[in-house]
Amino acid sequence: MPVQTAPDLEAPPQVERLSPSGRRARLAAAAVVLALLLTGTVWGDDSEFPFGPFRMYSTRADPDAPVVSTRVVGVTADEEEVRLSGGEVGLRRAEFEGQLPRLVADPSLLGLVAESYEAAHPGGPELVRVEVVQRRFELAGGERTGAYTDDVLVGYDLAAGS
Repeated sequence: MPVQTAPDLEAPPQVERLSPSGRRARLAAAAVVLALLLTGTVWGDDSEFPFGPFRMYSTRADPDAPVVSTRVVGVTADEEEVRLSGGEVGLRRAEFEGQLPRLVADPSLLGLVAESYEAAHPGGPELVRVEVVQRRFELAGGERTGAYTDDVLVGYDLAAGS
């Protein structure tokens, strides 16, 4: 039986070491990142994320403080509420909550929400008003008491245009 020879293999690449100045630069960069993380952890807020903590996950709420739930509703001429948040008009509740300052400053934007609803639900009830409602659920020891209050944060009459 003939003996086979190994194919010619390339020599392994040489390992290149960092120069002392390269090591110092990497250590300095790592120290800056760690300092930002530590500073953000102690004094940061959501706006500094990822160097600041994401408060939603890094803190806990008072178990006796009310919980606020925001919703957008359309109101018919019979005073019935039609749900507009929760994806009914292409925006989720969190997206509405993120736009609350704009909606309060310019309530006419709620007219656009009504238009989106009417386009998506052509056979739906006719709306005369759109409101952003905040419901505050009362808690005792972290459990719902059953009591709640509804506050209309902003409203827009569709017929009057204001």
